[in-house]
Amino acid sequence: MIRPLAISMGDPAGIGPEIIAKAWAARDAAGLPPFVAVGDARAIERVWDGPTLRVTDMAAAVSAFDTALPILSVDDAGEIHPGRPDVEGARCALHALELAVGLVRSDAAGALVTGPVSKAQLYDIGFTHPGQTEFVAERCGVAGANAVMMLAGPSLRVVPITTHVPLAAVSGLLSVELIVAKGRATARGLCRNFGITAPRLAFAGLNPHAGEGGAIGREEIELIEPAIAQLRAEGIDATGPFAADTLFHPRARTAYDAVLCCYHDQALVPLKTLHFDEGVNITLGLPIVRTSPDHGTAFGIAGQDEAHPGAMIAAIAMAGDAARRRAEAAA
Repeated sequence: MIRPLAISMGDPAGIGPEIIAKAWAARDAAGLPPFVAVGDARAIERVWDGPTLRVTDMAAAVSAFDTALPILSVDDAGEIHPGRPDVEGARCALHALELAVGLVRSDAAGALVTGPVSKAQLYDIGFTHPGQTEFVAERCGVAGANAVMMLAGPSLRVVPITTHVPLAAVSGLLSVELIVAKGRATARGLCRNFGITAPRLAFAGLNPHAGEGGAIGREEIELIEPAIAQLRAEGIDATGPFAADTLFHPRARTAYDAVLCCYHDQALVPLKTLHFDEGVNITLGLPIVRTSPDHGTAFGIAGQDEAHPGAMIAAIAMAGDAARRRAEAAA
């Protein structure tokens, strides 16, 4: 048995509380491991009438899990109005994230799952990290650049080499060193978290037709090809660069375990097209397991019982599987 998972609720005005509750309701059908929700209990009680139990420790959470959704409460989020975010809710979300990370770092919890937050609201309270990934990495003593974001679904795993940056800046940010670092972290992450002992990595080119031999750009020749050669010299099965428009059809997806893409949308468009309700963000390169549903707060539907819990269920299942593999490897 792995330790129960800690799930930070995210913004209490978003859909995080609802999809956590719906995931608990689907726990048996989905085969989910025990977990505890971390945040303001009222955020769940406002949008769900199922059984809940406020707990103070993880042992109580495990005992309660079969009959009620255990909630480890944090500071009062003020007045909670689904769909109407405010700074009090952002503070609550940050406190919940901090506590959930601490539970996993102290081995009280087996893995971390993070609910969706509003970056705009967090920035208003002085949050200085680009996102939750970098915050969690810092709390784990890992440089943000070494924390790799992988988006995973049932038939596709993608890693954006650059993430939340303007498209015009991508070429200047790519480097052989960055591509190699992302490739190494991806290979290690596939082994540690997914049990893939000999990972196969494919790399997408930056330009149309992967640069057409330099006719449509030289990033493939000057950056991506040398990085792939270095990874192969280190024993990593890396191939490419391939034209991105040929990488994601069903036959192509059988030839690799993950694709590394040059920019955000090059990776996320195919992932969300294939697995919109099942996509999971898993952070590689951390000493802990951290996953998150691959969607935002969806304030527009919060509190209306319209939120689909598929991605949260997938994130919990993936976190449990990864934590179990790590525990078995360490035994």
